[in-house]
Parts: sequence; structure tokens; C-alpha cells
Amino acid sequence: MRQRVTAILVARNGGDHLKRTLPALAAQTRAPDTIIAVDAASDDDSEKLLAASGPTQLVSLPPRANLAFGAAVAQAARVLGDTDRADTAGASTNAQTKQAQPEPADPDSEWLWLLAHDSAPHPRALQQLLAAVEIAPSVAIAGPKVMSWDRPDVIAEFGEAVTRFGTSLLMVEDELDQAQHDVTEDMLGVAMNGMLVRRSVWQALGGFDPGLPSVDAGLDFSIRARLAGHRVIVVPGARVSAAGGPEHFGRRSVSAARRARVARAAQLHRRLVYAPLVAVPLHWLSLLPLAVLRAVGQLLAKHPGFVGGEFAAALAAMFDAGVAGSRARLRRSRRLGWGAIAPLRVPAAQVREKRAQAREASLPGGGVPDEPKVGYLGGGGLWAAVFAGVVGVVAFGPLLGAQAVSGGGLLPLSATVGELWSNVGYGWRSIGTGFEGFSDPFAYVLAVLGSITFWSPSFSIVLLYLLALPLASAGAWFAARRISRKGWIPLVAAVLWSAAPPLLSSLMMGHLGASIAHILLPWLVLATVSAARSVPAAAAAGLLFAVVAASAPVLVPALLVMWVVWMVAQPRGLLRIVNIPILAAALFAPLVVEQIMRGTPLALLADPGAPAAAGASSGWHLALLSAAEGLNGWTSVVQGLALPGVSAHVVVAVLLAPVGILALLALFVPGSRRSIPSLVIALLGFVTAVAASRIELSSLGAESVPVWPGSGLSLFWLGLTGGVVVVLGALGRASAAAGLAASLATVVLAVPLLGAMLSGESAVQASSGRIVPAVVAAEARTNPQIGMLRLVPAGEDALVVELQRGTGATLDEQSTLAATAHDTTDAQRQAATLAANLASRGSYDPTSDLAELYIGFIVLADVDAATAMDVGAAEQVHKRAADSLDGNPAVTPVGQTSSGLLWRVTEPPTTAPDAPEDAIDSLQGRVLLGVQALFFVVTVLLAIPTQRRRRVRSTLSGDGPAATFDEESDD
Repeated sequence: MRQRVTAILVARNGGDHLKRTLPALAAQTRAPDTIIAVDAASDDDSEKLLAASGPTQLVSLPPRANLAFGAAVAQAARVLGDTDRADTAGASTNAQTKQAQPEPADPDSEWLWLLAHDSAPHPRALQQLLAAVEIAPSVAIAGPKVMSWDRPDVIAEFGEAVTRFGTSLLMVEDELDQAQHDVTEDMLGVAMNGMLVRRSVWQALGGFDPGLPSVDAGLDFSIRARLAGHRVIVVPGARVSAAGGPEHFGRRSVSAARRARVARAAQLHRRLVYAPLVAVPLHWLSLLPLAVLRAVGQLLAKHPGFVGGEFAAALAAMFDAGVAGSRARLRRSRRLGWGAIAPLRVPAAQVREKRAQAREASLPGGGVPDEPKVGYLGGGGLWAAVFAGVVGVVAFGPLLGAQAVSGGGLLPLSATVGELWSNVGYGWRSIGTGFEGFSDPFAYVLAVLGSITFWSPSFSIVLLYLLALPLASAGAWFAARRISRKGWIPLVAAVLWSAAPPLLSSLMMGHLGASIAHILLPWLVLATVSAARSVPAAAAAGLLFAVVAASAPVLVPALLVMWVVWMVAQPRGLLRIVNIPILAAALFAPLVVEQIMRGTPLALLADPGAPAAAGASSGWHLALLSAAEGLNGWTSVVQGLALPGVSAHVVVAVLLAPVGILALLALFVPGSRRSIPSLVIALLGFVTAVAASRIELSSLGAESVPVWPGSGLSLFWLGLTGGVVVVLGALGRASAAAGLAASLATVVLAVPLLGAMLSGESAVQASSGRIVPAVVAAEARTNPQIGMLRLVPAGEDALVVELQRGTGATLDEQSTLAATAHDTTDAQRQAATLAANLASRGSYDPTSDLAELYIGFIVLADVDAATAMDVGAAEQVHKRAADSLDGNPAVTPVGQTSSGLLWRVTEPPTTAPDAPEDAIDSLQGRVLLGVQALFFVVTVLLAIPTQRRRRVRSTLSGDGPAATFDEESDD
């Protein structure tokens, strides 16, 4: 019996594609017997084109109808059924009038050929499909070889299957057609595009599942056909060109995130439909937990845009009202067990192989490039770090065996990791009289740092001091290798960066945040350069950006300028680069809001940690890389040699000349364009340093303290180092001598700073980790809220008052909110009045004030020549205060301690204040910690490299071209 074919062509906003599809349909060597065209509420000229093609019948769906491809095909099938019934009724009437009519067609010999507006069949497509089904009566569905719309020699899709766990899989996808798959016939499923299905089977199965509007609709229909006892085949000789998968129907473009969401929703729908009834509740309960696990997996796979789709698909499946109808439809048509399709499932080994091939194909050039680069060991980078480590151990030798570092801007950390983490987020700040507010982002950095040496958190800072130089050396080496592939040039960068005056002066002055920022800046630049094409690099840049910003907030404006410039320079990587500051924004947001509400937005740039005086630094000093008075120790050296004071300026200028000259020369050598980013960074750094030295945000006693300019100088030095690296790669034979001169000059420049701790001129020193006197610390173990009033003579009639609780204020308890506060609280005024009376009136009875402030001890600190405004006047204040306290019966002298003279309150207070609430104990604190932790975890998961690293061919020398900021593929 002759096979009768009805072609159903569905279009929705496909006018551009119909101009190719309609002629292709008309050119078939075996023309369809009937053509039903369906316009799914198109907004373009699709309906007009369909009508002009002269179909047997044109169906126009209203805009509010279900406009999915499967629903449109079902509507066309119903129209075809209505036509058949009308023909049957006409035949009955004609029989009564004795008129001869053709017999109705046999449903088993009728076929439906399903085409979308972007499905252009090759001339012999229908002929080949019919030829295949005519010789195989058991075949109910035949699928063509779907070719790419723009590349006719590439197979877009050829057969579908499922894995053991039900994930759909295209058996052939995006392969060059070399007839390698032409022997394939039986398949678990075929695509909707170009599908030829027996009409009787279509009717028996109820068409496509309404719960699968696009993805997996053809696969599901094929599976149900096989379970009903029919065969499904692919026909290699029949080809249909398609512009995209079923998810593209009616859409101009589909993002990868939407495609993943639709595919996951389809998989979950099929899982609930195919599962045994007793297993459906278990599958339903597992939807959200699986969404969480898969979201983590998507982050590890560097697909952050897919995370939302996982939850959207899970929620859609949980409230999918069509599951019951789909299960009933499957139950009615099923004749065989699931074992009938088991041989057609894809084995796990084949799934792994296909995924491995997909990963290989995603790499540039379809494989792993063999890129020549200098190896860290072979290029001498490791030995440079070892040498820097030896120098660091010698320079910071007094710290060997110490449990903590204190002095300058440094204090010990809290005694336990739990106390460290209790100081992050929102909660009570036990600084001075105390206040409730948000922590500095630097508190997170300290918490992570202290957790490394969890048995003694303060020891982590000792380790950081000992390892600062080798860590800086390693970062500079890898960053320089990104610019130059000559083996020795990264060594120059390693020397310049590890011996940089800004790093050493920050370490010697106790500016821990500035030191951390200096160490991480090369890594931040390296990650940001690679962020345009690498999700892990972009996430790593986000982490580094957050740590650098938290450690040195004054760098944030310059970093944001660099970020914006890089986005403009790399528009193709915009979606990755734009996310770099997100983690930092999440950490800073609460502090930003609070400082703005206080009317002190500039206070956001204040240095974290304990305020430390560094002395004024002029513009000339900053140009000579001196962040504090003394020209990085050279003033003392010159004075010791009895040379004129101006000699120090001359010596420092001469030692800086090689680096400065080479950096400027980078503008005039071949390939000078590559040095522009480095010099822009240098300019931003110097502007930052000058601005920082002019901004006084916090206070130390009665004096205002400017922002530490050393962080800006680190950025300045980074730009100069980059310029040196660029110019050394272009100087030819003179480059070796120039690099050696710059390295030696920088090392000599650093000698006074390297010897500062050994000579006792450093502001920091080894510490036992105890902040308050031993007597106070012993009392604090049983009474953590006990207070100690610390009096520091500062000058004529000037006394700095500090109130410390428990074992003393640690570094992680410090807050820029307290350091930059302009208004005094009632408790602060009460403490100041109490201190003034104690220091000047021996007959004053402080009992009630001491009890109200819960103070049990008083310390009169020794005069510090480095912080006192007038040493002589401060000594007089010290003597007067000591005499007054000795004559006051409300306090009992204990004696001299390492913190100064100590008195104990004769009648200690008995009513302790309420214990402060930790950040985790308050609702606001828990919400804040949860949100910030979410941002942190997501960033870390994205930063973890999960793909194969590229092979590196070690090379110790070479004059090949080096691109300063060439893009890299994902690592």
C-alpha cells in the first residue's frame, strides 16, 4: 500500500529561516501528500510566507495559546483528524447517492513529517525516510541526520539516548560528516526536527508530552514508542539542516544558562514520570538537596550562571502539575518493561569518553597547547625565593622563637580561633568603652590568617614576617614571567619586589595590612590579566581583590580605576572581569553604610589595625620611596657617618636611579606600548601615596594620624618594576648589565631597613602575646569583663586615656569605626574625667566611677619618646600622676610592670556588665555572616581549578616575543 505523508510545518517568528525551508520542502523528490502549515502567533512575516507557499491547510494559533512546537504539532494533528472525519462523513453521504469515493487511508500507512521553520530538508530527505520505513514494518519513528544550518558538512545531531541515571545525551554532536556514523540504525530516540512518525502511533501515544515543550520531547516520545513495542531508527541518507536545538524554537537566541535550566527541568520531569510510583515521593524529596549539590558542582565546573537554573528547575519539578497526566499516558501505552530499552542506554564508560572529548574540544585548537615558558625551578625562581627567605630569617631573627609580634601598628591576636571568628561581622566591639557595630573586612583576613596556626593564632604573624620576603619574591617572579619569557628577567623582578622599600618599611612599622597587600599585588595583577578568558582566574582575582582591599583600603580607588580600564580594554571578557570586586563589595557594604550614615565616607580609607604614628612624609620623601621619616633608615646611617644631612637624599636618589631610568626608558624602546599599563599603575600608586599622606582619618592619643602611604608606594613600585621588566626584554645585550645594576642598587637601598630590627630601630619587636600585665591577665581569666584604665603621658597637661577589658584589646578587635570616630560617648567622657582626677587629685574618691565603669586596675605607662608631643612635659605629667595615684586610698600600688606602673583598685567592683554579644549570637550578625560567607564560598569554589593545566615547555632563555597582557585560555 502506498505510504501517505502529511508534512506539518510549524513556524514562530521564523521568517528569515522560512525563505530557505519552504523552497527546500517544495523541492522534495518525494513530495508530501498534504502540507499543514501552522503559524504560532508570529510577530514577523512568517504567516504571510506560509500562506504564499500554498499549503493544503494553514492554521493560525492565537497569541494566548500554547506556542510550543509540540503543542502546535498536536493542533495540526487535530486539524488533520477533523479533515478525515469530514471526508468520512462525505464518503457515507456519497455512498447513499451511489457515487464512488476512494476508501479512507489505512492509519498504519499514514505518516506525519514534523518540521520547524528552521528545518530545511535536503531534496531526497523524505524519499530516504520512506524508503527506510517501507522495508521495516516494525519501525514507527524514523529520524534524519540533522546537519548544521550554516555548515552543511557538520552533523548537528544524529540520535539521542540516556545515561544510566536518565540524563539525555546526543549520540553525535557537532562532528564533521565523513559517513562515519552511516552504519548506525537503531537508536533510543531521535530529534523532533525532521522526525517521521507513523500517524497511528502518534495517536496511540498521545503525541509529545506537554510537560516537555522543547528539550527531550523527541527523546521521550521515542522512549514511549519503544516501550509500546515499536522500533525507532535513524536514516543516515536523509538529511535536514537545522539552525538550533528545540530550545531555540521561537527565540532569536538562547543563553547557555537557559539551555542548561531547560535541560535539567526536562530531566527531572522525565524522572518523576518514569519512576515507579513508590519511588516518586523519594525523588520529590531529593529535588532541592540535589539542586544544592549540583549548584556546588556548577560552581566547581566554572558555570556560575547555571546555579540559578538548578533551583528553578527543581522548583518547577516540585510543582509540576503535568506529571500525573504524563504518567497516565505512559501507563496506557506501555507494553514492554524498562529492560527492553536497557541495551540502548549509554554505558558509563562511553559517557566519560564523550565528556572527555568535549573538554578536549573546548580547549583552544582542540587540544592542550604546548606553550614555551620559563619553569619556576629551572628559571631560578625557587632559588631566588630561598635566598630571600634566608635574608628574611636573618633580618627578622629576633622573632625566632617568639609567639607574637607587637609594636607600631601591631598587637597580638586573640588567644583562640573561636575568639578570632567572634570578632567578624556585626556585634559588640570591646574597644575602649565599647560599642556595637560592624567589623572591618580586615578582621576576616586576620581570622583566616590566625586559623592557619590554630594552636597559637598570633604565631601566624610571626610566620608571615619570616616568610614575607620569599612570598613577595615568588609573586613577582610569576607576574614577570607573564610579561617576559627570558629566564633571568623574572629574577630581577623577584629581587626588586622582595627588597622593595615599601614592603620593608611596612614590616618594620607594624603595618601588617600594607605588607599583605604588597605581597599579593603581583598575584592580583596576574589573575586579573587572565580573568578575561578564565573563570578560575576571575574568581581568584576576586579573592585577591577582596584581601588587598581589606588589608589596604586606601588602594581601593586605584584598584577600581584599573578594573574599569581593564574592562574597557577587554570587552569580550566583560562578564568575567565585571565580577572581580563583588566579594570585596559584600565585605565592605555594611561598613560603607555605617560610615556614610556617620557622615565620614573618607574614613573608609583608614588603615585597619592599631593606629601607629609614622611621622610626616613630604612629596620628595615619597618620590624617594620613603613612607615615613628617615628615608628608609638612610638618615640614621648618614648621621652615624657624620655626613651632611642632605647626603641621605643624594644616596637614596642615586640608588633609585637605575630603576627609575629603566622604567622611563620603557616608553622609548621597541614595543613601548606594552609598558603603558605598568606606568599607569605607577602613576596611580604615587597619586595614592601622596593623597594618603595628606588625609588624617584616625588618631593616636591627642594627635591625628595620616593614612599610611606605604600601600600607595607599593603600587607605585609595582608599576616601576613592570616597566623595568618590559625594557629589559628590549635592550638586547645591555639588558643584563642594566638588570644587575637595578637589582644591586635596590638591595643596597634596603640594607638599613633589613638591619632595623637587629639594631633595635624597628617599631616592632618579639612579644610573648600578653597585652596587659600578668596580674591583670590572671584576674581576666576568671573575670573577662574586668577593666584596666591605661594612662599615657603625652605632653604638657596631656594624658591619653585607654580603657581595656579582659586580657586587652587584640589586633582583631581593632575597628576603624572607633579609630575614626569624631564624637565622644558619655562613657568616654566619664573615663576621661576619671583619669584626669586620678592623675591630679590625690584626695579624689573614684570608687563610684570605677565601679560604674567596672575598672579593677590602673596602669600609668612610661613616657614614649616616639609618641609624646613633649618628652619633658610628659615626664612631669607622669611624675604628678604617679604621686597622685600613690596618695589615693582607693587604689593600691602593685609595682612596675612591662606595661608601666600598676595599681589595683582597693575595693574591686562587684557588679559586672552584661557579657557582650558575639556576632553569631545576634540575628543581624547571623544574616550578615551568612550572606558574606555565601559570597566567599561561591568565589572560592569558582577559583578552584578543575580543568587540566596546560603543558609548559621549560625554556631558560630565548628572544621570542612576549606579550604583556595577552589573553590566556582557562586553566
